[in-house]
This record gives sequence, C-alpha cells and structure tokens, in this order.
Amino acid sequence: MFELLINPAKAEKQPWDMFFIGAFYATVSLFLTKWIFSGDPVLSKYTGILVVTFCVMFSIPFMYFAIKNEEEKDLKEKNFIPLMKEHGKALIYFMFLFFGFIVAFSFWYIVFSDGNQNFRAQIETYCMINRPAHFDDCVSEYGVKHVSKTTGFLTAKDKIVNIFANNIYVLIFTLVFSLIFGAGAIFILAWNASVIAAAIGIFSKSDLANLPLGLVRYMIHGIPEIVSYFAGALAGGIISIAIIKHDVTSEKFWVILQDSLNLIIFAVVILFIAALIEVFITPALF
Repeated sequence: MFELLINPAKAEKQPWDMFFIGAFYATVSLFLTKWIFSGDPVLSKYTGILVVTFCVMFSIPFMYFAIKNEEEKDLKEKNFIPLMKEHGKALIYFMFLFFGFIVAFSFWYIVFSDGNQNFRAQIETYCMINRPAHFDDCVSEYGVKHVSKTTGFLTAKDKIVNIFANNIYVLIFTLVFSLIFGAGAIFILAWNASVIAAAIGIFSKSDLANLPLGLVRYMIHGIPEIVSYFAGALAGGIISIAIIKHDVTSEKFWVILQDSLNLIIFAVVILFIAALIEVFITPALF
C-alpha cells in the first residue's frame, strides 16, 4: 500500500514530496518498533536496527522502480551531459527522501524520553567514531553531555585522508549492496540517516530549540556525502537491472556500464569535496 503513495515520475516533478514520504516512513517505522518490540526482553535491545529495517521495507518498492526508470533513460539518451541532468532529477528526490528520514528520526529522538534506547545501536556507532578511547563512558552517558571532536590529534591532511577513506568505504558497500540487489543500497543509506539523526540529537542536547542548528551542523558536509552515496547506489542499481534485462555482450549493456562508471567517478569526486568541507569549513562554523 505504501508504495502507491508516490512514483518516480511524480517525484521528478515534485521532489519535495519525498521529504514528507521519508519523514512518514521514518515515523511509522519508529512507532511500529516501539509498539511491537519495546516490551520484548530480547528484541527491545535491537530497536535501533529494527527501526532501520522497517524504513527499508517501506522504501524498497520506490527505490526499485526509481532505479529501473533511470536504467531506461540510459537507453534513450546517450550524451553525457543530458544524461547526467536526467540522473540529477533522481538524486534530488533521493536527497529529499533521505532528509525526511533524518529530520523525523532527529525529532523523535529528542521528543521521546527513551529516545536513546530506540537508537541504541546508532549511539554506540556514534561513540565508536567520536570517543573510541572512552567508549563505555560515552555509551553510559549516551554522548549527550560531552561531544569530543573526531581525530583532533591529526593534521588537516591526515583528517582528510581518514574521512575520505571512511566515506569511500561506505560508498563501496553502497555500490556492492545495489549490485547484489538493485534497491539493496537503501539499507546502508537508511542506517546512515539514523546515525546522523542520533548525532544531531546529541548535538542538540535533547532540546528541540537546538534541532535546526544541529541539522545545519551536519548537513553542511552531509549533503554532498549523501549525494555521492545515492549516485553510487544509482550506478550499482542500474548495472544490476541491466544484467537482468540485457546480454552482457550487447551494445546496450556497455552503454549502461559506461554511464554507471561516470556516476561512480562523480561520486568519488563529490566525496573528496565533502571531506574538505568537513575538515575546513564545518569546524570553523561550529
């Protein structure tokens, strides 16, 4: 039923609708998890993963048809610039979907008094990244009272290398997931949205008044990062569908493969720019 809310053709004309779809999926996922699993002595420990799982289940039908739609564009348009513009439409509505996830998750993280329990896995991931030497203390505090800067002992060059390498690692996983199952990359992307939301909740110190500042803080470098991840997801998904629909020795397949490689190159370049922003611009503003 949820897959009937919107389709790729409508999303291209009204991409902002995907923000509300993303927020709706994230909200329903969170409430279903709380309603069904919060009382379970075992599964209640894994609600952070279950929230992402529900979000993925809701999103997969749209992701599949969106990627299928982009693969069909490859067969109609062979010129690089017009084709990238067409793919750009998909990246825009994917971004709105992702931003809807983040805003909804961040909002409910702050609103629920037990929000940290609902995002336990995300908090642990946040602490592992930001306070690995004091992981236990960070988890016990849920990272709310103290936020330490990441890799503060490194030079700017080392920070860029570390951040860029980590982002490339995520991009590779996104690409692999989408290759194995065209819409499979949505799991990596939804998980990242939930981790970012937990970080925003921590930065906001569980105060809704600070939520806009937290969103700005993480979206400055987060937007180009997520654009690159969706570009990688799109590239892998297009190849996955092309393998199913076309003979790998056919001319159509190699046209599609070339377009996918262009998307991957674009994703890597954007990731490097995002690393520069995260190292030099974000700390200067916050």
